[in-house]
Amino acid sequence: MTLAQALQTTTHVFRLNSVDYSHLEARVLLQHISRLSPAQLYSESDRLLTDEEIALLQQLVERRLLGEPSSYIVGHKEFYGHDFYVDQRVLIPRPETELLVEAALQWANTFAHSKPHSGQPLVIADIGTGCGAIAVALALGLPESIICAIDISPLAIDVARINCARHNVTEQVVLLQGNLLEPLPKPADLVIANLPYIKTPDLANLSPEIARFEPLLSIHGGEDGLRVIESLLSQLEGKILPHSCLLLEIGRGQGNELSSLLKRYIPHADCVFLSDYGGVNRVVKITFHHV
Repeated sequence: MTLAQALQTTTHVFRLNSVDYSHLEARVLLQHISRLSPAQLYSESDRLLTDEEIALLQQLVERRLLGEPSSYIVGHKEFYGHDFYVDQRVLIPRPETELLVEAALQWANTFAHSKPHSGQPLVIADIGTGCGAIAVALALGLPESIICAIDISPLAIDVARINCARHNVTEQVVLLQGNLLEPLPKPADLVIANLPYIKTPDLANLSPEIARFEPLLSIHGGEDGLRVIESLLSQLEGKILPHSCLLLEIGRGQGNELSSLLKRYIPHADCVFLSDYGGVNRVVKITFHHV
């Protein structure tokens, strides 16, 4: 069987089993077993697969048909132009979360020119770091900054450590295990958080891929979806500097409820909602002079 035939056959099997983006999913698995780039996969399409590669492909296809996400199967996921190791200990990074990184970089670059304590590195707290994708992306984009990457799961911290080493930012990213802002050793200039925001009633509607394979701790946000975010807001005092910024990712339709929470915990804050590519208010940018 050639690479071209394997790609065609795998794509067909996925389509018959209603796997979304069948051709892309097939290509991801074939790249993994052949260790070829997308361009090589097509330029070497007449290359014959070995018996071992065919057997491995069959195993991976079976895992995918059972609902396991391809990112877990191949052990990595691209995020903000960088490749990250992922497994079932952490949530798979989503493209919409890249909006958080873009907002953080934009704020940080503007703030750097007017920073009150000029000469000191920008201190960023990444709360719920998971695999470390946000922390690493910010470390690479802001090489003079210090990132405190926090997660309540020690398993997630282990994965984040792998990715920090992979991208050579272990000296810049400080990994801390604990509940939200509690482990933060000193106040931050910027707090960025992609926390669980799925409502309890909505858990039953999640795709089997998410419900069966991704960690519930990283998904479930309580009855209203904002339980964990509210806990973060309640911890802000003493953990964030004046003239600072808080960036949160939220779910569809949670803007009004979040606005009410913000008025309760940080009534003097300025709040702006940023839309993702689907037009959904996905990121909340909160700036304030004091907490």
